Amino acid sequence: MSYPAQPPQQPGGNPYAQGQPPQQPGGGNPFAQGQQYPQAPGQYGQQQPGQFPQQGGQFGGGFPPPAPARRGNAGLGILAAFVVALIAAGIYGAIMGAVEAEVGYAAVGVGLLVGFVAGKVGGFNAATAVVSALLALAAVYLGQILGYAIFISKEAPIGVMEILTQHFGDLNAGWKAELDFMSFVFFALGAVGAVSGAKKAS
Repeated sequence: MSYPAQPPQQPGGNPYAQGQPPQQPGGGNPFAQGQQYPQAPGQYGQQQPGQFPQQGGQFGGGFPPPAPARRGNAGLGILAAFVVALIAAGIYGAIMGAVEAEVGYAAVGVGLLVGFVAGKVGGFNAATAVVSALLALAAVYLGQILGYAIFISKEAPIGVMEILTQHFGDLNAGWKAELDFMSFVFFALGAVGAVSGAKKAS
């Protein structure tokens, strides 16, 4: 008894290996041939290790840069404080002349106003703090001189401007004779108010 001839063996001993599709490299995974899923630029915030996400990505990651510190013009601040000191001195002198007495709170207001303008325009630094304090002292002095001139003009038939221009020496000597402890306190309050105003403004 004869057996039918067997079909020729294929390599590997699998008679049904004919007609099978060729195997893909990588264990039959058709996506293993170097294929990658496309990614849009900046998608998912791709970053290098150790880096923070940059601002402007797809999801708006990152933090905005801090705002730069405000810097003023010290020279312009001092000039503005000088003008304000002259105006404040005139107001202080008018108040003294009206009430015929020194007003401590007015001296503090003069210092605050001068310092605030200096700090607002020029920023707070050593220069503006010192200069604003000196300008406040000068404003308090000029205000008191003006106040005494108004006193005298009420008692004598002479104008305030004439007293300030033609009799300033006598006026200053009379002001010195009237100085007391409270006068120096008012000066100190004006200087302290100037530094405090400059710091608050900046």
